[in-house]
Amino acid sequence: MPDQVRSLPPDIEIARRAKMLPIEEVAAKLGIDHCDLDHYGRYKAKVAQDIPQRLADRPAGKLVLVTAITPTPAGEGKTTTSIGLTDALNRIGKRATVCLREPSMGPCFGMKGGAAGGGYSQVVPMEDINLHFTGDFHAIGAAHNLLAAIVDNHLHQGNALRLDMRRIAWKRVVDMNDRALRNVIVGLGGVNNAVPRESGFDITVASEVMAAFCLSESLLELKEKLGRMIVGYTRQNEPVTAADLKVHGAMTALLKDALRPNLVQTLENNPAFIHGGPFANIAHGCNSVLATKLAMRLSDYTVTEAGFGADLGAEKFFNIKCRKAGLKPDAVVVVATVRALKMHGGVPLKELQRPNVEAIDKGVENLKKHIENIHRFGLPAVVAVNHFAADTPEEIQFIKDKLAYLSVKIVCADHWARGGEGAIPLAQAVVEVAENTKTDFSLLYPDSCTLWQKVGIICREIYGATDVLADKKLREKFQHLQDAGFGHLPICMAKTQYSLSTDPGLVGRPKRFDVPLRDVMVAAGAGFVVVLTGDILTMPGLPKTPSAEAIDINDRGEIVGLF
Repeated sequence: MPDQVRSLPPDIEIARRAKMLPIEEVAAKLGIDHCDLDHYGRYKAKVAQDIPQRLADRPAGKLVLVTAITPTPAGEGKTTTSIGLTDALNRIGKRATVCLREPSMGPCFGMKGGAAGGGYSQVVPMEDINLHFTGDFHAIGAAHNLLAAIVDNHLHQGNALRLDMRRIAWKRVVDMNDRALRNVIVGLGGVNNAVPRESGFDITVASEVMAAFCLSESLLELKEKLGRMIVGYTRQNEPVTAADLKVHGAMTALLKDALRPNLVQTLENNPAFIHGGPFANIAHGCNSVLATKLAMRLSDYTVTEAGFGADLGAEKFFNIKCRKAGLKPDAVVVVATVRALKMHGGVPLKELQRPNVEAIDKGVENLKKHIENIHRFGLPAVVAVNHFAADTPEEIQFIKDKLAYLSVKIVCADHWARGGEGAIPLAQAVVEVAENTKTDFSLLYPDSCTLWQKVGIICREIYGATDVLADKKLREKFQHLQDAGFGHLPICMAKTQYSLSTDPGLVGRPKRFDVPLRDVMVAAGAGFVVVLTGDILTMPGLPKTPSAEAIDINDRGEIVGLF
């Protein structure tokens, strides 16, 4: 494979030079009529609400999940690989569609950047996708905050439902990193300004509305999920829901248009559904079920991703999304880079350019664990080594030799520099595995396990932990949720993305560690139980030098500094 010796223009310049097709021509590739599109300009559109129902009897194509090793500052390129693989599948004659999450503006203006791919494997219009897009996040935030406003109004108007102000669980949300809003006092200013109480903000992608939105297949189902959301408890510890407040219908009305999947295109004019965007370290980290199932009915291959490493996004994709939607993946791609494996082997970021087989020998243990996790679900894995110029043939071969006992295909991919052409070997490997491997997909745990047992299974089998730690009060909270009828729900672990453990400083494959639990809460509307570990935050902060400082608009009205 030729080295990536040339430097590429910034992502935004590559995207701006793209020759995009009118969105109706992209839709036509999937057999979607122009009458079934609601245009948001020339290059993006929402599809008709009833298309998924119309296609319900059509056989589904193959489903490929893209996940990765534990993230590092060196970068892995999961979204870029998903897009490059989709373009490559189309190049080899497969009708393929990529399904991605919508980016949050919080990380976009913070430090992580957007989520539209990179180099010559991007989805476009990139600027729109990374900023307001079609307004879905604003709608989700409005629906969430409507419920918050109704809660405070209910307290102000007499509190007929006898909500205990000390047990109100519903915060407000905003799609921005803003640590100053983590803890606030609302209702100050006198008797006309509601009842003073402590509250706070989460980022929109952590909202239970976002989670329910992505797991709903119809407006009716979404309305039912919204109605079950618990906003707080009475003094007798009885839950009070959005349906009790009679606001779930209005919330659904705000989400009517947002629930329709968004259609855009890759740089190579192949279809891309981008819809929904829960974080994977604090939520379930997958795009909407609606978009995924729609793509599967319209395509030979649907490529989707789950956030962060296989211990987070992939585990939740299987145990939450697949469990609830009845999905069965045909293959999984695990993305790694030589650079990232060196970091997992202890090499500092500044020294990654140097060949270092010894560091890879240590770092590859992280990759091994993620492959083992995929195999634990009865699925075949393909490793995509996202190519960088400094990678040596010796380092690539060493990775292959170290993983030979796992019988997985390991393929170098150069899609960042060469687009779909650079991922053709990866696409061929994925097709061979997906079409010639008998899968035995099984979930990690049955519904019948207790909540505490489910947490233990995830921590021990997926993270590799020795034990799970929780004080008496927290164990009693688990038991209360179990006794209250929530024991059948799956678990959504909120954990750092930077380590298999709950300590972000433990890279590679940590051994002999425990998982300390901080809290547990039920997301009754979304249909899972959230378990908080370590110092995980549901409202991120901005770094010392946020990306927003580099973003500007020039005299021609063009955005600059956006990656």
